[in-house]
Amino acid sequence: MIFQALFDCMDLSSWLLFSFLVLLLADVVINWRPHSFPPGPLAIPFLGNIFTGVDYKAMEKLSQQYGPVFSLRRGSERTVFISGYKMVKEALVNQLDSFVDRPIVPLFHVVFKGIGIALSNGYLWKKQRKFANTHLRYFGDGQKTLENYIHVENNFLCEAFKDEQEKPFNPHFIINNAISNIISSVVFGHRFEYSDQNFQRILKLDNDAVLLAGSPQTQLYDVFPGLMKHLPGPHQTVHDNYRQIMDFLKQEVEKHKEEWNPDDPRDFIDVYLTEMEKNKEDPQAGFNIETLMVCILDLIEAGTETSATTLRWALVYMMNYPQIQEKVQSEIDRVIGESRQPTLADRPSMPFTDAVIHETQRLGNIVPMGFPKMASKDTTLAGYIIPKGTAITTILASVLFDKDEWETPDVFNPGHFLDSEGRFRRREAFLPFSAGKRVCLGEQLAKMELFLFLTTLLQRFTFCPLPGETPSLEGVQGFTNSPAEFRMLAVPR
Repeated sequence: MIFQALFDCMDLSSWLLFSFLVLLLADVVINWRPHSFPPGPLAIPFLGNIFTGVDYKAMEKLSQQYGPVFSLRRGSERTVFISGYKMVKEALVNQLDSFVDRPIVPLFHVVFKGIGIALSNGYLWKKQRKFANTHLRYFGDGQKTLENYIHVENNFLCEAFKDEQEKPFNPHFIINNAISNIISSVVFGHRFEYSDQNFQRILKLDNDAVLLAGSPQTQLYDVFPGLMKHLPGPHQTVHDNYRQIMDFLKQEVEKHKEEWNPDDPRDFIDVYLTEMEKNKEDPQAGFNIETLMVCILDLIEAGTETSATTLRWALVYMMNYPQIQEKVQSEIDRVIGESRQPTLADRPSMPFTDAVIHETQRLGNIVPMGFPKMASKDTTLAGYIIPKGTAITTILASVLFDKDEWETPDVFNPGHFLDSEGRFRRREAFLPFSAGKRVCLGEQLAKMELFLFLTTLLQRFTFCPLPGETPSLEGVQGFTNSPAEFRMLAVPR
């Protein structure tokens, strides 16, 4: 009787308020954080911590407040963040099988669909990654041919720099094209001229998508995908860019299907087409055209963006620290000279150059937040229980700048990688490629490229800033941490 009378006297405003309170109570109950779960800042009902910064500097402040393992809630989803070398190593190396899976990231799922190499899981992931690993080494006797591809491309890149005739220029997309041509030669069987406007367009689309993917506005899509897909915003640009890139890749695959000869494979696509025929009775392995397209996108992105960005950071550091550039050139002159190209066999004899490259990767901090992973089973970390299916992010920047691991973490210091006698030394906290079973597929290729491209460029040129235009050491935050656009002078030696 009392409830009936109460309901009878409620008007529309009262009903709306009542409904809101019920939803609020439900949100609090459903999203209540257990004491055993990693701590984090207070979440706003319905929204979570969407107003908390998404960059690595904001994460560093949170780790100082809540410890090396903490959590954030975005919408109704909770993500655990892992900070610092010791805890990242515990998660990725010591608990090797605990964080192997990938969560569904709505922004990328529209394009990558949980297939391919980077964002797949389980049996399909194991089959696709194993195939890619095997056949990236297969073509032309593996490392030796990859080195030959890089030698050839180095000549094209140096000619392009020489054609600038010591005038100011922005090297961004010339470098992107050069680096991308290495993986393109393996995947497509050919390189792309720097004058190829269509390929330059594809590189620009991918660069913009990677930059936008790291912005807070874009990441709102991951919180409210059902709503955001109907609204304008940078997420629409990301999806449109990837659609255009996939159209380009589809054209390449169609050409290969027309010319395919299973007895004479020319490249990765040809071998994949053959593998599709072999695996018709095993659909769970995922060898089909759709997965091939995503695999190609995975390989092109992994083989272009991070290495090209690192090489641009190297030029930025050389112009900001000319005395280090001179010291690298002295080592190049002593070990290699002027008459031949650098080779991988030279690297053990060039500890200072190797140290400069490693320090560029460390301070350049190319992928500061790593790539999201997911607990593949109920796991205990730092005393907290992380249930199976929980998304985690290992903050690689916190490892590369860990004050307990690096003598001068915020300074460009090649000495981090040299012992007291000037010999190169490896550092356990050097994890720019992440670690564990999800370590970057392109790590070995990237190491080859960085050494051969940088030593060849510094063998043939001295890089100088324009008066009053010394490149900034502050990075531009997207999904990657890239240098701000800059112009430079390439002076032949």
